[in-house]
Amino acid sequence: MSESELTLLILQVGFLLLMWLFVFAVVFALRSDVFGVRVRKLPETASARPSKRPSPPAAPAAAPAPRAAAASPSSPATTATASRIVITSGPKAGLELPLGTDTLTIGRSSEAGLVIRDDYTSSQHARLVLRGDQWMLQDLDSTNGTFHDGQRVASSSPVAVRVGAPIKVGATTFELRK
Repeated sequence: MSESELTLLILQVGFLLLMWLFVFAVVFALRSDVFGVRVRKLPETASARPSKRPSPPAAPAAAPAPRAAAASPSSPATTATASRIVITSGPKAGLELPLGTDTLTIGRSSEAGLVIRDDYTSSQHARLVLRGDQWMLQDLDSTNGTFHDGQRVASSSPVAVRVGAPIKVGATTFELRK
């Protein structure tokens, strides 16, 4: 085997390996887009499902929200009195998550705070933001829209969320509760 034949063989094998790496990268990207990336569940999510009572001690981050609600018991039922989000229908029906004082992004992406895996949910679908003493819902230019109490939420203007009013994202319905 001459030196030029050996060089050509090495180049062919290298090109073949490069093509296979490209194929694996495409398959991995498609797989993660269709099935999502595995996300480790937080302890507060796991404890919220079996019973409602262990949630407050297990979730120290959610402790400031109930204290703020307890500080003004005579005020009308504003949206800030909501301390948890409950999925009422859809693939994760029955799941409860504590609401902190931070923004909660809802979508199919594994980076969302509330991950909803269905074909009708965008990767970054909607956002819940605490502004002052009100939770605000904003659509993030989703394909199928976000609905609060039956009304479509515009991406340009967030709406105040009422406690107990249904919020629909894709095939999932949830609500904020005290």
